[in-house]
Amino acid sequence: MTDSKRDSSEGKSSDFDSKSLEAYIVKDPEAMAMNFARALENLGQAASAWLGPRERGERPETLADPMTDMVKTLSKVAEYWLSDPRRTLEAQTHLLSGYFGLWTQTMQRLAGNDTASEADEPSVKDRRFADEDWRKNPFFAFLRQTYQLTSGWTEKLVNDAEGLDDHTRHKASFYVKQITAALSPTNFVATNPQLYRETVASNAENLVRGMKMFAEDIGAGGGDLRLRQTDMSKFAIGTNMALTPGKVIAQSDVCQIVQYEPSTETVLKRPLLICPPWINKFYILDLNPQKSFIKWCVEQGHTVFVISWVNPDARHAEKDWTSYAREGIDFGLETVEKATGEKEVNAIGYCVGGTLLAATLALHAKEKNKRIKTATFLTTQVDFTHAGDLKVFVDEEQISALEAQMSVTGYLDGSKMATAFNMLRASELIWPYFVNNYLKGQEPLPFDLLFWNADSTRMASANHSFYLRNCYLNNTLSKGTMELDGKKLSLKDVKIPIYNLATREDHIAPAKSVFLGSGLFGGPVEFVVTGSGHIAGVVNPPDKLKYQFWTGGKPAGDYQQWLEEAKETPGSWWTHWQAWIEAQDAKRVPARKPGGGALNAIEEAPGSYVMERA
Repeated sequence: MTDSKRDSSEGKSSDFDSKSLEAYIVKDPEAMAMNFARALENLGQAASAWLGPRERGERPETLADPMTDMVKTLSKVAEYWLSDPRRTLEAQTHLLSGYFGLWTQTMQRLAGNDTASEADEPSVKDRRFADEDWRKNPFFAFLRQTYQLTSGWTEKLVNDAEGLDDHTRHKASFYVKQITAALSPTNFVATNPQLYRETVASNAENLVRGMKMFAEDIGAGGGDLRLRQTDMSKFAIGTNMALTPGKVIAQSDVCQIVQYEPSTETVLKRPLLICPPWINKFYILDLNPQKSFIKWCVEQGHTVFVISWVNPDARHAEKDWTSYAREGIDFGLETVEKATGEKEVNAIGYCVGGTLLAATLALHAKEKNKRIKTATFLTTQVDFTHAGDLKVFVDEEQISALEAQMSVTGYLDGSKMATAFNMLRASELIWPYFVNNYLKGQEPLPFDLLFWNADSTRMASANHSFYLRNCYLNNTLSKGTMELDGKKLSLKDVKIPIYNLATREDHIAPAKSVFLGSGLFGGPVEFVVTGSGHIAGVVNPPDKLKYQFWTGGKPAGDYQQWLEEAKETPGSWWTHWQAWIEAQDAKRVPARKPGGGALNAIEEAPGSYVMERA
């Protein structure tokens, strides 16, 4: 080939520079071999940390194995495609033709003909493929495109399979996404250009550090991997988080009641009782002074009381929703009255705490109990028709297996729920941390929200069984067939003013689901949608000037149409809610001290119940 032709050919060869391959060449084989040996030694320690508790009987295998359900579900998809040879051939041909096209394109690139198009570029939204070598390097570009082609093909198999019921198709789609997320080439050293380069540059020292952390995290999980998402040593409840001053003024078997010190001379006459979820802990609303909803409410003149749920153990096995309603919410209302002399309160329920609050309000309506005068629901579902991917884990077979597991200990281990929530966004909450921690060997940065997320709670078996069966499986609250304390409940009996907040990107309580539930109450409902997701959309202080919220007319009809016609306002929903609260009753009285003259402080806020680790 002449020089001019060679220059012309090189000019066609896209932006691939052969010199970039130097970063992939091992410079010190001996040092790398030594570090590989050390990494394998640490991996052996991880294996011992996993096996040890099982050999000692401390971590018995249970019937509730999600792998079993995944195999059974995906086998139904496979059965459809394999039952007819023509369908099998069609599916195989579709995949192989795609592979052939990619192979041809790659060969042309290696020959100096750049045939890449915009369609071949990594998705801008997929951060996994941000490294430029996923596009420039023909080998890694081929890996990426092969992965994306195969992932799309498997999803198509699920979507096009006939004869599947909606629940099975939903499960199959979810499991396929979990598998493809796990098998992404970004999760392996040899197929991730950035990992490969870092491993070569450090002679595999990154793997030595990573496998050491891997062993430590399995040990910390008592035989299960407790994936570290933040530096847990940088945070302590009551030291640099959950700092709003207050006192624990009462406690029952299932909760403590915290009352916060006032910071204004006068306060709203109606106290505020907050019912947080028992899945995770209440201090999400009091992470630090800069983004504490509790502190902000105190500053607006609310006398704030919070239910701090117990982190249950075997003693609480029989505590069901009636127990949590009576010994939690009703106990909180009685405590408010003793401390302030007030029978009328404003109440807030967050997530499943809101679902319990809604059920308790319906129970109160049956009993002519009118203590709660307004209710605010934060990302709360009362109708679970559109409850999202968490429904994947709920059917009769899975619940029965889970109940058998919980009957052994009396509770569900907190790590099980944490894993389920992380799986909803595995590409963001699992695999990036797996790669950074164990393959790059990097300690995660301190982040208070992720510390809270890792501070998991157990679930009492009777409580959790009632929740799964009545909410996710049978949707009884929306149908008017849920029973608490022997009484059948109807949300139409709840006629007090409701402020119902949804978050637009919620994976746990989808906005469409919250919108649908708004129509079940018997009184006026102020439906509001805020930007971001289940946590960030709620914990959004006004001074941060982040996100936005939408308000509109009556929450009826189609959610998407409501959203398109709603008024968008920049900033936090907090000030809008405060105006709504004061519009219901703005009377003020002199500020109240925790406990008043009737109750002595048991301990300082945030109390001991929240300190209990799962």
